[in-house]
Amino acid sequence: MPTETSAGPVIEVAGVTKTFAGVRALDDVDFALKRGEIHALVGENGAGKSTLIKVLTGIHTPDGGRVTRNGQISTIYQEVNLVPLMSVAANLFLGREPRTRFGLIDRTRRDADAAELLRGYGITADVTSPLGTLAVGEQQMVALARAVEADADVVIMDEPTSSLEPREVETLLEVVRKLHQEGITIIYVSHRMDELYRICDTVTVLRDGRNVHSGPLEELPRIELVSLMLGRSVGEIEKHGTTAFGEDHHADTRPVLEARGLTSTPRINGVDVSIRPGEVVGLAGLLGSGRTETAKAIIGALPLDHGTVFVAGKPVPRNVKAATRAGISMLAEDRKTEGIIPNLSVRENIVLAALPRLSRFGVISRSKQDRIVDTFVKRLRIKVSSPEQKVAELSGGNQQKVLLARWLCTEPRILLLDEPTRGIDVGAKAEVQALIDELAREGLAVLLISSELDELLDGADRLVVLRDGEVAGELEGAQLTREHVLKAIAAEVMDDAASHQNRHQNSHQNSR
Repeated sequence: MPTETSAGPVIEVAGVTKTFAGVRALDDVDFALKRGEIHALVGENGAGKSTLIKVLTGIHTPDGGRVTRNGQISTIYQEVNLVPLMSVAANLFLGREPRTRFGLIDRTRRDADAAELLRGYGITADVTSPLGTLAVGEQQMVALARAVEADADVVIMDEPTSSLEPREVETLLEVVRKLHQEGITIIYVSHRMDELYRICDTVTVLRDGRNVHSGPLEELPRIELVSLMLGRSVGEIEKHGTTAFGEDHHADTRPVLEARGLTSTPRINGVDVSIRPGEVVGLAGLLGSGRTETAKAIIGALPLDHGTVFVAGKPVPRNVKAATRAGISMLAEDRKTEGIIPNLSVRENIVLAALPRLSRFGVISRSKQDRIVDTFVKRLRIKVSSPEQKVAELSGGNQQKVLLARWLCTEPRILLLDEPTRGIDVGAKAEVQALIDELAREGLAVLLISSELDELLDGADRLVVLRDGEVAGELEGAQLTREHVLKAIAAEVMDDAASHQNRHQNSHQNSR
């Protein structure tokens, strides 16, 4: 657990308010951050967490109240806020590059320092490569390394583990502990309870823009924390819990989607996936195993060397337009770069994919748009002041719901979901999970990708485990356990170890 903190706040907020488009994002919020503590900031999507962070860092000026800062602040945002076309090393040292005696950037030293620094975060990628060529999880670790090395007194981590694999999460938590031991003060935003209770001293709970609780985290049982976040009684939560997955929705045994021999060297090799109507199939595997690449190959966004995708027994041409017409839709992992159009309204973002069928003789029906948007805003419980509000002003979870609405309004037969609950708090996560379950009951075929193994085990009827771009196993029924999944993922490691042992024994015998 963290060590005892020193007295005196490094950040103090008193009576802060902030309003956007008629919606009060922060309502008379008080917040105090003691020097040297790890402070959890939690709440549902739309509760005001991101707005408070932007007020603390000076991005937003509050409409009322007072903010006092006594130190340098560095922030790691949930969505990587770096330059994808620049090299990894350039991003890491952007604005503070090492210089030669002639004042030029010392690229040799910069690249060497970057490689050494990132090794401490478990990253061995080529630091001279563009940042955008790295997986999202690796980009997040680069952003973390950059923020940590900025000599800040306060580090704000906004959902830092949302796109990380379990081993990367452990690396990050070790970094957090190290920073804490060095006297760095940390605000930690996460929807993952295990992480919060492992490393945080104090917690502040926001709900509907108000501070509803602040105090020591260890004195607050988990169910009471969830109760505060959701604004529901403990008894109500215990009675209803969260929606369970895994029911047998699929009476039709014929696959609506079949992907055979999908190969795109070197990312995926001979991947087979099939999904029946009403079935939720999960893709499991470590970062870089080929999960996202498989989904992109199915939707036609990844060029293939070999392989074919069939919908209802008919081959689908290898392009996104043809796949969409065949009834395949995909919610991408990175909503910032592959999803929302920030300067457009919620209405425009939702109806974007459905515009062709909403037009008649080139004229788009506004009344049809309004009916569709109203339906999905209510169904997905999207928190928005009006459909004309800019989608960029919504919380991350509500942006995710807007994207889900976009593809649902195309009435797909197959829905590919890549990390649909990434960065979403416990309340919104339960809503999305319940919606997926509801869609499956209605006959939709769902491919679910998640870095959270428990989410896959709870949510999928069947799991396809990928390892190094190939299918390492397929699990269903009684096989859907953590042990079976981990065994499939680790089989190659065990095979390598056994092979090494055999070679060692043979060498020893030959030398006798």
